[in-house]
Amino acid sequence: QVQLVESGGGLVQVGGSLRLSCAASGRTFSSYYMGWFRQAPGKEREFVAVISSAGRTYASDSVKGRFTISRDNAENMVYLQMGSLKPEDTAVYFCAARSLGGLTRTTPDDYDYWGQGTQVTVSA
Repeated sequence: QVQLVESGGGLVQVGGSLRLSCAASGRTFSSYYMGWFRQAPGKEREFVAVISSAGRTYASDSVKGRFTISRDNAENMVYLQMGSLKPEDTAVYFCAARSLGGLTRTTPDDYDYWGQGTQVTVSA
């Protein structure tokens, strides 16, 4: 069982930066793939980025070069550093964990555990 709690969301201007954090419970945290998803009003949940237990990363084309995912296995933490933010980045951002292997799995159904989400709003 893994419990996830996101933090760090807020209101930021276009072009600004924000770092999201996800605190995870559970002794086996380091074995999970950890991902970030987002969901804007009226839209489906969208994959953002994922990091393997060994630190390999994969990000969606829409955020590649602007967002960076990282993890600290000693602290059971996952981070999403977001830069050059755009209005279309506005969404609720969710942290998720999966035991299923394969770095490029981007479907929400592949993930076993979810946080409650944190709102990110980018103002023009």
